[in-house]
Amino acid sequence: MSWQFDRAAYERRMDWYVRARFGLFLHWGLYAIPARGEWVRSVERIPKEDYDPLMAEFDPKACDIRQWMSAAKAAGMKYAVLTAKHHDGFCLFDSAYTDFKSTNSPAHRDFVREFLDAAREAGLRAGLYFSLIDWRHPDYPHYGDRHHPMRDDPAYSNEGRDFDRYLDYLHAQVRELCTNYGRLDLLWFDFSYDGLRGEAWRATELVEMVRSLQPDVIIDNRLEVSGEGFGSLAACRPTSFHGDFVSPEQIVPPYGLRDAEGRPLIWESCVTMNGHWGYCANDRYYKPASLLIRKLVECVSKGGNLLLNVGPDATGRFPEESLAILGEIGRWMEKNGESIYNCGPAGLDKPEYGRFTRNGDRLYVHIFENTIGPLPLSGVDRDRIRSVRRLADGSEVPLSTSWVHSDYPDLAFADLGPDPVLPDLVDTVLEVRLKAVSE
Repeated sequence: MSWQFDRAAYERRMDWYVRARFGLFLHWGLYAIPARGEWVRSVERIPKEDYDPLMAEFDPKACDIRQWMSAAKAAGMKYAVLTAKHHDGFCLFDSAYTDFKSTNSPAHRDFVREFLDAAREAGLRAGLYFSLIDWRHPDYPHYGDRHHPMRDDPAYSNEGRDFDRYLDYLHAQVRELCTNYGRLDLLWFDFSYDGLRGEAWRATELVEMVRSLQPDVIIDNRLEVSGEGFGSLAACRPTSFHGDFVSPEQIVPPYGLRDAEGRPLIWESCVTMNGHWGYCANDRYYKPASLLIRKLVECVSKGGNLLLNVGPDATGRFPEESLAILGEIGRWMEKNGESIYNCGPAGLDKPEYGRFTRNGDRLYVHIFENTIGPLPLSGVDRDRIRSVRRLADGSEVPLSTSWVHSDYPDLAFADLGPDPVLPDLVDTVLEVRLKAVSE
């Protein structure tokens, strides 16, 4: 019998994920040593002979993954995803199919196992990123490939390279990750391009194997696409290897995503704190916590998740800037997380002053800037409002009876008081409890 998409099973699998809304991405590997980003081999066209010796230096004695997970949890994140293997082919796990791995480095550590143990201990859902691309494997296309470090050097001819042999290697490593480390909540494949899409990866076979070993694992859409493109589920023609979610990269979509038949799509925006995924010592263009908090709210208001990246340095430490940003986000989330978790679009137009999120009969009004006069609760029927409270401290916010909005009798207005300065300059959140339509 041919494969058929089971929407009910899909929605059950995705339930925890759409409730979580906020996760941590971790890009880490040998590229933390040159500290010029995770694509350094490709960008600088570094030969294998010059890159491989970095493994002899990989000994991150300051790496305490429990501290990483503690920082993630304190920031209000509900899940975390680690790069088990990036495009350079270096494995942070003890693969039986390569010597190019952390257990062979001076560290002699299986960081994937440490990560999964620490995440579970912290109560976080845990996932692994795995690159479909491998610039080190001899059977992966070299010359003429769009991304390979040796793409422009005819000395690295593809003659004698057997891509099917490479796929055997890829599948074997994914099987190891799905077999040797217990339950995985998420598998984040990266990425398809040019002719390397879908069945070019033997994707049906790959996903059948993954689902036989990890039946509830969530898989991204990059067996079909990259950071651009939505995939077959969005087209309402799901393949057996369809992505469970769309994965826009370095952008929050300008509107909520829907499939070809108008149903909301599940999506996750993956975003760096600065301009790089892997540690880049000279990149100081960090996004302020205030911006990232508002972008998280924006994602949720449009029905999406935010996966926020940290690139630990070569010693295994989080950059100080990243820790400071996580700390600020955590302080806001501690008071306002109810407006993020289990929430989604409110079904109302975006207000001029901020955003709406919603969880059932609770509407969350995110105020990024104050108004002159009382705050209009646009689209909310005044007669359906049970109460308005400031989420951070539970204090009552009365509905306004001022004459100044008498020209707008169909609108409900909240009275924030005489102070023109908002209690939280980043995002002051009101919780509006609504009566049922029948009440």
